[in-house]
Amino acid sequence: MATTDATESPRPGPRNAITDVPGIRVGHARLTGERALSGTTVVLAPLGGAVAAVEVRGSGPGTRETDALEPGNVVQRIDAVVLTGGSAYGLAAADGVAAWLEEAGRGHRVGPDPSHVVPVVPTAALFDLGRGGDFRARPDAATGRAAIAAAAASPPGAAVSQGSVGAGTGAMSAGMKGGVGTASTVLPSGAVVAALVAVNALGSPVDPASGLPYGCADGLRYADGSAEFPLRAPGPAAAERAGRRLRELAAQREHLAPLNTTLGVLATDARLDRAHTRKLAVAAHDGMARAVRPCHTLSDGDTVFALSTGTAEPPPPHPGLLPEHGPADSVNQMLAAAADVFARAVAHAVLHARSVTTPWGHLPAYRELYPEALD
Repeated sequence: MATTDATESPRPGPRNAITDVPGIRVGHARLTGERALSGTTVVLAPLGGAVAAVEVRGSGPGTRETDALEPGNVVQRIDAVVLTGGSAYGLAAADGVAAWLEEAGRGHRVGPDPSHVVPVVPTAALFDLGRGGDFRARPDAATGRAAIAAAAASPPGAAVSQGSVGAGTGAMSAGMKGGVGTASTVLPSGAVVAALVAVNALGSPVDPASGLPYGCADGLRYADGSAEFPLRAPGPAAAERAGRRLRELAAQREHLAPLNTTLGVLATDARLDRAHTRKLAVAAHDGMARAVRPCHTLSDGDTVFALSTGTAEPPPPHPGLLPEHGPADSVNQMLAAAADVFARAVAHAVLHARSVTTPWGHLPAYRELYPEALD
């Protein structure tokens, strides 16, 4: 666990990524082919798994194994979470992840032999069908296996690829290219709270008043004092220009139903029970609401998972509070951090996305629409 002086303000972790939570690994895989624009991202827990929970706020979710995460159910720890493109079809990526975990002997033990396991693989899908030009090009078991293999092969604390990768390969938000983003926070207690998101929303991640991603408002500073988001505000005129361009491109593209979904995984090394872990997932949706406007619509299936690895020491009591109030105060700090870190991860997804042109149409990235912000 990372440590910091109790008087310091929160700051990003070493990688500013979900892999700043010790033991967490991330792997991406994407479909190949000229008319394919989709992929899968796997968040792999440490050996022994992690306490997991989920909160679904969207009206059109595509999920698998979320009921297993309800409090009181048998399975208490899981080994991997899958975020995938392909809508409901893409949930098949979890089959490849489950097969890989079984071969590794990881999962819920159901028999006397160590190989007698049933991996529980919570999965959520976003809608990107047809954006590469082929409606039938979507993730399958092979895509899921490739993503978890990539996660397992990555070294501890590895940097996480962002933008148009994995589940964010075909993602879009309000007509603009979406993608995968991640961010982390090291709290004054030393606990790490981090997020990984796949932004594929009906709403917009950009403030029309400033031309900056909404999530940049929650930016932190690194240990050397440099800003997390060293951007210049393009201003309302640039936002109006970008809006016109997006409307022109939307009119040129082949029509598909406006189905979306922003997905996320919140992780911490703090030792939490399932009830408090679920509160992290709930708080992450607050960050989503800050960073994407509107969200949780009838056309979104917004879903956030939360993981507690429990590798950190229990939080100390807060000075001036009774001992029994210490852990609750620490959890409250984590809840606030969960919202902040999720919003920042959304901003990273937008800033790392790359424009793409397919037979379906052109999806411009933020850096194409607002070049003055990055000069």
